[in-house]
Amino acid sequence: MTSGSTLAIEATGLAKSYGETRAVAGVDLAVPAGAIYGVLGPNGAGKTTTIRMLATIVPPDAGTARVLGHDVVAEADAVRGLVSLTGQLASVDEELTGRENLVLIGRLLGHRRAAARARADELLEAFGIAGAAGKLVKHYSGGMRRRLDIAASIVVTPRLAFLDEPTTGLDPRSRNQVWEIVRALVAEGTTVLLCTQYLEEADQLADGIVVIDRGRVIAEGTPGQLKASIGTGALHVRLLDPARRAEAARLLEAVVGTVTLEPDPAALSAACSDADRAATAVGELGRAGVGLADFSLDQPSLDEVFLSLTGHLAEEPAPTSGKAS
Repeated sequence: MTSGSTLAIEATGLAKSYGETRAVAGVDLAVPAGAIYGVLGPNGAGKTTTIRMLATIVPPDAGTARVLGHDVVAEADAVRGLVSLTGQLASVDEELTGRENLVLIGRLLGHRRAAARARADELLEAFGIAGAAGKLVKHYSGGMRRRLDIAASIVVTPRLAFLDEPTTGLDPRSRNQVWEIVRALVAEGTTVLLCTQYLEEADQLADGIVVIDRGRVIAEGTPGQLKASIGTGALHVRLLDPARRAEAARLLEAVVGTVTLEPDPAALSAACSDADRAATAVGELGRAGVGLADFSLDQPSLDEVFLSLTGHLAEEPAPTSGKAS
């Protein structure tokens, strides 16, 4: 749990069941204001159910949560007035144009007609879809529709944005565009709670991550802390002279332990998560006159972290009800 800073979300023991399925089984969260905080887990982990409780869509069966200082049960209306939610499916009307969707939402939220139109045009331009403003949404590409959906959720800029799988099904270019939108939101002061099963997305965006599996929090920290926690970094070395590989292997083994000879005849690697030991090992090669073409110390990926923590990959569906996603 994070402490010592203003919290946008503070939850303790959140739990929710659907019939016999325990969707969320006691989740604790502490999300600092102004951060992008990732909730990471596979389909069925309980991510969406957690967001739905925090956004006051469904009440928790147990536990407590405060969002921007308001209790999600006792002060649900206050919470709804301060947050936005972009779910996994687009919420815009396919039979309206992009501009008509945004103007309609602006009017529903209390803007006068001129102000609603001005805000719609501002968002269409900012999200790169001004050229399609007069086109029916049913003719939009998946990436355009997703950007419009996020734009619709911030017609009134929220203090906290819940993004539930915002890039599911998008191509890499559209995904990068959504990432830039998320970063821009935070730069303007919005806190973002990002639910995702894409490990690269969490690595790219999140200041902090909580890992949920089968309804429970199993790890929490920054991406760097989570990678360091499994201690499986690797030192990679490539020699100028492949003929000296056996000598280099002996020198490296004396410092970092078992060395693997790579298919490249000039390359070696060794498990090593300690930067000081890696530096010492490389220094030994230099002192022995073993020339290096290059070397690197790589952290494990978040994929490796998730596999280590859970025993399965992040994008494998967990064996549970669809409501526990």
